[in-house]
Amino acid sequence: HDRVRAAVAAGEVLPLPQLLERVQRSHPGQVLELELERDGGRWIYEIKLLQPGGQRVELDVAAGTGDVLATRTKRRRGAEAR
Repeated sequence: HDRVRAAVAAGEVLPLPQLLERVQRSHPGQVLELELERDGGRWIYEIKLLQPGGQRVELDVAAGTGDVLATRTKRRRGAEAR
């Protein structure tokens, strides 16, 4: 937690409410799970959403900008679309 607080204070990571507001504009849904990881020198949020209609979406989001880097959609039968 201390590393994350320091990253937010240094401007490397957006505050979570601000980041979620940006993500919800393009990918509305209920947040089911959220992880913040360091990947290749940058912070990445992995966000799992339940969208209206029951579709589950997994997003990789640049923590510093809120840009969606990758989207994975889970279909009802368990197949994954990229």
